[in-house]
Amino acid sequence: MSTVLLRRVPVTSPVHNLWAGTKMIAAFLISLLLMVLPSWPILGIMIVFLIAIGLVARLPLGVVPRLPFLFWLLIGLGALINVPVGGAAVLRYAQVVVFGLILVAASMLIAWTTPMSEIAPALATLGRPLRALRVPVDELAVVVALTLRGLPLLLEEIRILRAARRLRPKPDLLHRTTDPVIDILTAAMAVSTRRAGELGEAITARGGTGQLTARPATPGRNDALALAVVVAVCAAALTLEILL
Repeated sequence: MSTVLLRRVPVTSPVHNLWAGTKMIAAFLISLLLMVLPSWPILGIMIVFLIAIGLVARLPLGVVPRLPFLFWLLIGLGALINVPVGGAAVLRYAQVVVFGLILVAASMLIAWTTPMSEIAPALATLGRPLRALRVPVDELAVVVALTLRGLPLLLEEIRILRAARRLRPKPDLLHRTTDPVIDILTAAMAVSTRRAGELGEAITARGGTGQLTARPATPGRNDALALAVVVAVCAAALTLEILL
């Protein structure tokens, strides 16, 4: 799963060619609509719409992460907790879960169709009006871009550390070790600190963080068309909710 999580899928499609800021605006519009009206008709329309985007983007089924059994067990446990309250509480809980999964899916669609190098310039361009309020837009854009770039590496390091720990001999009663979770987290923090130092030195050698937000791409005609489609779908979902 970590091989494709938050990483661009190397295929060519109209979605891949869109400006990164266009995809962010589309995800924001979808999330805004779901926050205002998280009803089942709107949730269903958004699920179908995201699946259609995935088909247009030519994403293989293998990019979809396989969630562990523990995740679904916790979801089921949350539903059981709401059962004594009533059926309405269970339905509301299910809506919240589906709402969260849709937001995660929209975020992953952006990651799967967008190079990480385009995230920081797009964020800097979208946040340009905030510079009048003395908001450090470029610095925030760099932080977000580096976080998205470093998360897959961190997950890969944790996977390697877990595999290495399984190869260690099991401790006996006289030579007990610490909690394996604590060991892995401590090692991951040490590796992350070392990688952060190396990344900082590399960025400094290449001219500083300003280079990460330089030469931003600009939206084109296809971006306007894509946003029009997103707005039309959101408007249709809202109209359907009002009519029903």
